[in-house]
Amino acid sequence: MDFDFNDEQLAIRAAIQKICEGFPAEYWLERDTDGRFPEDFVAAITGGGWLGIAMPEEYGGAGLGITEASILTHTIARSGAGFSGASAIHLNLFGPQPIVVFGTEEQKSRLLPPLIKGEDRACFGVTEPDAGLNTTKLQTMAVRNGDHYVINGRKMWTTTAQTANKILLIVRTSSLDSGVPPAKGLTLFYTDLDRERIEVREIDKMGRKAIDTNALFIDDLIVPVEDRIGEEGEGWKCLLHGLNPERILISAEAVGLGQAALERASNYARERVVFDRSIGKNQAIQHPLAVNWMELEAAYNMMLKAATLYDQGKPCGREANAAKYLAAEAGLSACQRAVLTHGGMGYAKEFHVERYLREMMIPAIAPISQELVKSFIAEKVLEQEKSY
Repeated sequence: MDFDFNDEQLAIRAAIQKICEGFPAEYWLERDTDGRFPEDFVAAITGGGWLGIAMPEEYGGAGLGITEASILTHTIARSGAGFSGASAIHLNLFGPQPIVVFGTEEQKSRLLPPLIKGEDRACFGVTEPDAGLNTTKLQTMAVRNGDHYVINGRKMWTTTAQTANKILLIVRTSSLDSGVPPAKGLTLFYTDLDRERIEVREIDKMGRKAIDTNALFIDDLIVPVEDRIGEEGEGWKCLLHGLNPERILISAEAVGLGQAALERASNYARERVVFDRSIGKNQAIQHPLAVNWMELEAAYNMMLKAATLYDQGKPCGREANAAKYLAAEAGLSACQRAVLTHGGMGYAKEFHVERYLREMMIPAIAPISQELVKSFIAEKVLEQEKSY
C-alpha cells in the first residue's frame, strides 16, 4: 500500500496552491462580507483547465479520477478558501458523472465540453421541502408530452442557481400512488435553467455568503427528451453515480478547511504570550490541537480510500459515507478548537477562524446528515435492521 502521491498528483497540488496564493485570506473575508460570487477565482481555476480534471479526454477533460479531483478541492479548502472557494466549482467536478456513465454519445459530445471549458455552469436540483433526505419520495413531476416533458414542482438548497445556466434535475415520471416502486419512478434530466419557468429565490444563510443557495419554483418547464439522462425510471440509479463522488469531495474539503483552522490555531498558540509564556506551552491548549491533527489525518486517509475504490470501479458507498462523517466531525472539532484557542480574538472576523467555523457547519449537515450515515453503516456494514 502506497500512501505517497505520484508525480502527477503532486503537480496538481502544486499548481492549485499557486493559483490559491493569488486569493489570500483577505480576499475570502471580503467575499464573506460583500457576498459577491468569486468569479475571478473561478476564472483562474477554469483557465487552467481544472474543471475537467475527472472528465474523459475525448471531450476535453484530463481523464483523471475523483482522487485527483479530491486533491484539487482539498488544496483549495486548505488554502483558507474553505467552502467559499471549493463550492464555487464543486458541482462541475462531480455533477457530470451521471452524464459520463449513462449519457449517450451525442449527449456527452454536446453537454460535457461546455462544462469543462466553463462556458456552462450547472446547479443540482435534488432536495425538496417535504422530502428532505428521503429522495425516493420526491414529488416534483415530469409529464411526457410527445418529444418533451413538462415539469412542475419545487427544489430546495440548490447551490449556484443564481449564476447557473444549466440544471441537473431529478424528478418523478411515475406518481407515488402509481404502484411503481418509489425508486423506480425517478428520472434524471440535464437541461437549461429557463428563468422564465424557474423562479430562483436565494436563501439567506449562516455562512458561505459568496456562494448562493436557493429555493426553486418550477412552473411548466419544457424539457426536450434528448435532455433526459438514461431511461425513464433510472434516475435514482443515475443519481448514485454523482452521490458517492460528492461525499468524497465534501470530505476532502472538510479536511482541508479543518487543517487551515488547525494551522491558524497552532500559529496563534506559539505567538500568544500570557503569564510570561506562550499559551501553546500549556497542555490544555496543545493536547486538543494534537487530537485535531490525528482526527483530520484519519479522515483524510478514509477519503482517499473511498476515492481510490471509486476510481477502480469498485463499491465505495460505505467508505464514501464514512469519510464524509469522519471529515465533518474532525473538521468541526478543529474549527471549534481554533476559535477557542484564539480566545476572544477567535470571535473577531479579522482572525478568520469564526468564518471557518460557520462554513464547517455545511458538511456537518449536508449532503447527508451524520445520523443517517450512522444508520447506513449500521444497516449495510453491521447488518442491523433498517431503522428509518
